[in-house]
This record gives sequence, C-alpha cells and structure tokens, in this order.
Amino acid sequence: MDFASMTKYIPLFLEGIKITVQISFVAVIIGAVLGLLLALLKLSSNKVLSFLATVYIQIIRGTPVLVQLYIVYYATYPLFGFNIPPYIAAVATFGLNSSAYVAEIIRSGIQAVDYGQMEAGRSLGMPHGMVMKYIIIPQAIKNILPALGNEFVVLLKETSVVSIIGTADLVRQADIIKAATYSTFEPYIIIAVIYIIMVQGLSSVMNRVERRLKRSDYR
Repeated sequence: MDFASMTKYIPLFLEGIKITVQISFVAVIIGAVLGLLLALLKLSSNKVLSFLATVYIQIIRGTPVLVQLYIVYYATYPLFGFNIPPYIAAVATFGLNSSAYVAEIIRSGIQAVDYGQMEAGRSLGMPHGMVMKYIIIPQAIKNILPALGNEFVVLLKETSVVSIIGTADLVRQADIIKAATYSTFEPYIIIAVIYIIMVQGLSSVMNRVERRLKRSDYR
C-alpha cells in the first residue's frame, strides 16, 4: 500500500468533496421543500390532490434511485430534444427521490401531534393553514428531526452512484485516480474515510440541533 503517492491527487479529492457536498446540499433543500408540500397534499381533504401525492410517493419509493437517475439523465433527449448536464440530473434525481421519503416522515410527524392542538387553534378563530404553520408543523419538526437527519445522511452516501453518468463526485475522482495510477485499493480507502468523516460531521450537527430544540422546550 502506497498512500504517500496519493498526496499529489489531493486537488482531485477536494474537487470530489465539493461536488458531492453541493449535490447533497441542493438535493436536501429540494427534498425538504417538496417533501413538506407532498405531505400537506397527502393529508389534504381534496381527494384528487391526496391521490396524486400518494401515487408520486409510491412510484419514487418503489423504484431504485439508480433507475431514477438513468431516467432523468437519458429521457430528456427523446422527450425534449436536449441532453441534461450530469450535475443537474444528479441534483434533480436526488431532490425528487428525497422528497418522497421526507414527505412520509413529515406526514407521520404531523399525524403524531395530538389532534386537540388543531381543534384548540380552530376554536380560537385561526384558519386551518395558520394552525398548521404556527402550531402543528413546528411540533412535528421537533418529533421527526432524528428521522430527517438519518434521511440526509443516507442521501449523502447514496449520491455516490452519480459517478455512473459522469458527475465528478468523490467516486468519479477515485476512478480517475485508479486509471492513472493502476492502484485499485488506496483511492477507494481514502474516499471511504472521507465519507465517514462527512457522515459523522453531519450527524454531529443534527444531534446538536436536536439537543438545542429539546432545551428550548424547557424554557
């Protein structure tokens, strides 16, 4: 094993970290926003909207993320007549994929809040949307934060498949280094360590946010 020879490829590893973090960060934002919307639609009294949200969630959760990535990346040309950049395809795929899981997490969190909270808010003259925004959703977020944190960790790790369409993430950079050095062990051990560090860092941040929210309950 010759890890010393890998030092000259540090710029490639750093570029891979940047792309991986960018994809994960943007996908998390898309997943959180769209997931909240899907959860509200699924809980809606409008049966059509609830049905459409349910079908979407079932399709996304019922298909592998790699298949979704292929569909997003390769289907744009026959459908729209242009090729989507690999980076955009990766962000879109993981944003849409994450939204389905986040939607179910948020839905379960909302339903776990005592319905008496909704009745109390409505009895004070607050409209349904205001009760959801200021009473129900804040309580639900506190309850589901550990599950959301776990979903974000899983998303960070799953982005490793984007290398298959040419996105220059960590795995893609390791493939480039392997081709240049014929070393099949060192590059992947290094990116494995990098993933562990990133996952532990993200988990630490989520745990800190969770503890801060818990402390606020006692003020």
